[in-house]
Amino acid sequence: MQVSPFEIRIPAAELEDLKARLARTRWPDEVNDADWSYGTRLDFLHRLVGYWQDGFDWRAQEARLNALPQFIADIDGLPIHFVHARGAGPRPFPLVITHGWPGSFAEMEDIVPMLADPAQHGADEADAFDVVVPSLPGYGFSGHSQAPGFGPPQVAELWAKLMTGLGYGRFGVQGGDWGASVSSWLAATRPDLVAAIHLNFTLGAFLPGPEGPQPPLSAAERTFLAQVAAWRDAEGGYNHIQGTKPQTLAYGLNDSPAGLAAWIGEKFHSWSDCDGDIERAFSLDAVLTNISIYWFTQTIASSVRIYKESRRTPLNFAGGLRITPPLGFAAFPKEIVTPPRDYVARVFDVQRWTSMPRGGHFAAMEQPALLAQDIRAFFRPFRG
Repeated sequence: MQVSPFEIRIPAAELEDLKARLARTRWPDEVNDADWSYGTRLDFLHRLVGYWQDGFDWRAQEARLNALPQFIADIDGLPIHFVHARGAGPRPFPLVITHGWPGSFAEMEDIVPMLADPAQHGADEADAFDVVVPSLPGYGFSGHSQAPGFGPPQVAELWAKLMTGLGYGRFGVQGGDWGASVSSWLAATRPDLVAAIHLNFTLGAFLPGPEGPQPPLSAAERTFLAQVAAWRDAEGGYNHIQGTKPQTLAYGLNDSPAGLAAWIGEKFHSWSDCDGDIERAFSLDAVLTNISIYWFTQTIASSVRIYKESRRTPLNFAGGLRITPPLGFAAFPKEIVTPPRDYVARVFDVQRWTSMPRGGHFAAMEQPALLAQDIRAFFRPFRG
C-alpha cells in the first residue's frame, strides 16, 4: 500500500469564487413566524452565509487542520485520505474512527489528541491510541468509485486493507452515523482483525431482520421502533431523497453554497444538543469548516450516494447471527433516537453501556472529552 503525506491547500481562486457565489445568492421568502419545522430558517441562513462571505477565515481553519498528520493511501487504485496520529504512551492501541454524513474527518479534530496523547489531557498515558481517521470514500479529500454498489461493506473492506497496510493486525473500531454502519460491517466480516467495537449511534437499520426465530419484542423495544418510524416520518425526508434520487439533489447543492449551507446546517441544528441555538453546540467556524470541505472538494454528490448504495446491502441479521467482537455503546441524550440496550444485545455482545449526561449526534464535536473518556475505558481490557 503506497502512502504519501498530505496537506490541504485550496487555491485562492476557489476562495474568490465562493465569495462571489455567496454574494449572488437568490434568497427565497418564508412563511410568517416560521420555525425550524419548515426547514432551515431564513434569518439563521442569512447570518451563516454572511459570516461565510465576510468573516470566516478558511486559511486559519486550513492551517489548524493541517496540524493533524494527514496522508493519502492508494488502496486498490482508490486514494483514501486519513489522519494517522501516533500514540504517546508505552503501548498505543490502534483505533480506526469513522465519521458519517454530513460530517467529515474534521469532526474528530478535538478528540484525536485526547486519544493519542491522553497524558496531556489529564488521563493515563497507558490509554494512548494510534488513531486513524479516514475520510469515507466520496467525502472530503478521499477519492470515490463511480461504479454503483459501493456502500458500507465495501468501505469496511477498504478499512481492513488500510489498517493492515499500516501494520496493524488487530485493532479497535469506533464510529457514529455511517461510521457506526462501517464499523459494524468491519466487526461482522473481519472479527479476526477487530478486537472490539465502540459506537455512539445506531438507528436500528442493521439490527435483527425478520427472518428466523426471535424473542418477542419488549415494550421498550416496541416504543423504540415506533420512535424510529415517527422520526422518519417527521425528519427523514433528506434520507429518502438521498437514498432514492441523490443525483437530482446534487446539482443544486454542488452549485449553490447557500443551498449547501442550508442542507447541512439544518442537520447540525436539528441533531445536536443545542436547545434551538446551534452556537450552544458549535462555533460557526466549526460548522463552516465542515461545510467548506464539502464545497471545495465538490463531494456532496458522491457523499450522499452512500444512502442509496446502503439499500443494496443492508446489515440485517437472521435469527441467531451475531457480531462477535465486544461492543461498547455511548448513548448521548439528544441523539436522533437511541435503542434500548436489550435491542442492541440481540446482535452485539454488549459489554459496556454508558448513558451520557449531555450531547447529541455529533458527539466527537459536541462532547469530545466525554466520548474520549468512554472510549479509553472501554478498550482498556482489550489492549493485550
